[in-house]
Amino acid sequence: MTILIAAAPIAEVRVSIPFAIHGLGLSPLSAYIFSVIGNVLPAFSIIVIGAVANWLSHHVYLFNRFFAWLFERTRHNHHERVLHWQEFALLILVAIPLPLTGVWTASVVAFVFGIPFTRAFPFIVVGSMLTSLIMLILTLGVVQFFTQ
Repeated sequence: MTILIAAAPIAEVRVSIPFAIHGLGLSPLSAYIFSVIGNVLPAFSIIVIGAVANWLSHHVYLFNRFFAWLFERTRHNHHERVLHWQEFALLILVAIPLPLTGVWTASVVAFVFGIPFTRAFPFIVVGSMLTSLIMLILTLGVVQFFTQ
């Protein structure tokens, strides 16, 4: 259950860690490990998104026009900044436990900016580990605060 919640868009580890500890009674270490595993799974969507986009752009004219426009706009206008900060930006995008940040968003950003999976994945994993640690600390800290 923890892995599925951590893999879900929007919820991710922001929900999986508190639920695993308080709802399922898992130990903090188990909640952390299962949340990181589940949270990293959507990163493989970079490969799927790329394959689907490639197929659509070759077989459907409107998608070809859309992806050509999207890539030209994003990669051309922001190429220098993204090249310099791309891995660090992905790590931060995943590590900050706020709405609209996380592995799903970072995977889409990696696809749009053409960051190869092999370069993006390690930074997404580290970002997931950091955000899971932050949520673990917050979850345990809030409980300790209210039980005193």
